[in-house]
This record gives sequence, structure tokens and C-alpha cells, in this order.
Amino acid sequence: MTIDYHVHLEEGPYSFRWLERTSQALEFFHQNDATEKGSKEQMTRQLQRLANRVQSGCYSEEWLDLYLEQAKQLGLREVGIVDHLYRFKETRAYFERFMKLDDSEIGQIQRYWLDRVMTENIDVFVSTIQQAKEKWHQHGIALRLGIEADYFSGGEEELSFLLADYPWDYVIGSVHFVDGWGFDNPQTQHLFEQMDQPALQQSYEQFFKVVETMILSNMFDFVAHLDNFKVFNYQVEDQAFLEAWYKRIAQALTSTQTATEINAGLHYRYPVKEMCPGPRFLQTLLAHGVAFTVSSDAHFPDDLGKYTFANTELLKRHSIQSIVAFEQRVKKFIEL
Repeated sequence: MTIDYHVHLEEGPYSFRWLERTSQALEFFHQNDATEKGSKEQMTRQLQRLANRVQSGCYSEEWLDLYLEQAKQLGLREVGIVDHLYRFKETRAYFERFMKLDDSEIGQIQRYWLDRVMTENIDVFVSTIQQAKEKWHQHGIALRLGIEADYFSGGEEELSFLLADYPWDYVIGSVHFVDGWGFDNPQTQHLFEQMDQPALQQSYEQFFKVVETMILSNMFDFVAHLDNFKVFNYQVEDQAFLEAWYKRIAQALTSTQTATEINAGLHYRYPVKEMCPGPRFLQTLLAHGVAFTVSSDAHFPDDLGKYTFANTELLKRHSIQSIVAFEQRVKKFIEL
């Protein structure tokens, strides 16, 4: 048995691609439907399921039950469901302060994106997960409530205010923006294409500096995907530069006793096709005694648990005897 501590219920923008992926997830849980595949009847049923899903939203009991079904099928011990802070309307001022949202090309792209992902209310999310905990417990699985909070240097006070007064089991810190640029947005990938090696290395340095500052803020229970700047596989060639930053990040984690994760999201959803952290980064973190949890970074129920068993075994092969989990912001260790 293992855990999955970084699981999402939904994410926009809401495109035909999103509809197709949602339909695929629903179909995954109805593979044994007696209706003949490819028939008009089968298509009608699938459309009805998709319409119900869209109308009910991602916080419906029916959608959450699919995550429970998958967790039971896999034999997971604990599941932590989170949402991105930028999903919540209550956080708009925070993101408007730090994101590039001006009339430039990037600003317009990001304003379009923010308007279409920031669709939910934080209280509804919190109450949905809190209310589901007992049901999951009855099925032998601990459900945890988390939040993935985008960190911006200088925004610590505002972020603390936004996170206060909620019963989080844990708070994840993450970096998705460098100087207001959302670098993992496919619509802005062309900015990477314009960089030569010196410029790319400088951007990596800016990213790692924000990651280091985030860790040293001591605001987070664990930090997510430490090297996700590699998302589109634009890689720095200077290995000494990377190794120096790997050590700095490792030292920041150990000095603050902050955990991190092996996150599979980039491996199966993005061009880089690699875990976060990558192999050399992982070796450095392990050598410094950094504590780990494991995460699929699923955004659909059929991706729940993806690679978490493999990554648990990877840690065991490196003589790691336990992974971290959380309850009411208290760290605990699960023996492997």
C-alpha cells in the first residue's frame, strides 16, 4: 500500500479538449457497460454522463466517488486532494498583483487563462472534502484536505491571510510563475524557443531563486515539483550550474525541515517526460536526507495513483524507510 498526496479534481480552461479528456475519464469507469461500443446507444449514454458531469461540477459526490473507486481499486492507504489557489475567485487580487496581465501578448494570454480557470469558491471545495472524509474512512482510506498555493516573492503576508482559518491537513508550496510569466502554459511556450543557453540558464536561476525563497519562508508542509521549469524540455547544458542549485535547494529543505515529493505529472502529461525531481536532482536530495512523499499530480480520477507505487519502490531501492504524510498540518511518517 502507498499514498497519493497531490490530486486535483478539475482544471480549466474549458475547451473541447477538456471535454474529450473528461469523457475519457468517465468512459474508464464504465468499460464494462453492456452497451455495444461504437453504437448510437453507447454514444447517447456517454453524452448523458458528460452532460451530468458538466452540470454537477467537479465538487459533486458522483465525481469524487470515482476517485474513491480508483483509490480502492489500487489499494491506496491515503489520498490528499488539493486544488490550485488560482482556481478560487477569492484569490483574484493576489494573482492580479503578481501575474503579468497587461496589454502585451503574454499579458493578454494570461488574463484569458486566469479568467477561465478561476471559477470556483474556496469554501465549497473545503466543505466538499471535509464532508467526504467519513465516507472514505468507511472504505478504509484516509482522505486529506490540501491546497496547492502559488508562491510569489513578496506575497507572503497576503498568502498567509488567504490560507488562514481553513482546516488544511497540509499546504503545498509551488512555483508556476517567473517574473509574472506562467511558464508551464503551452500558449507561452514560444518564450522558451527565443532563449539561447545563457538566457535559458538565467531564467532557470530566477526560477530556482524563487523556489529557494519559497522554502525558506517556512510557510509550507511540502513543496511541489521542484524542477518543473523543465516542463517543455528546454534544458540547461551546464551540469555544474544545476548541481550547485540542487544542493542549495536540498540545504533549504533540510534546514527548514520541509518535505518535497516525487511528482509524476510531467512524466505522463508534458513533453519533458520526466519525474520531478529528475534523477540527478533526486540523488542530491536523497544524499542530504530530504523527506519525501509521492504524488501522481492527477487532474482526473483515472490518473489517481499513477506512478506512485513505482516511485515508492524507487525510494525503497535508495534505502528510504518511510514517506511523509500529514493530518491537521502535523507531519507523520508512513513506513515503507
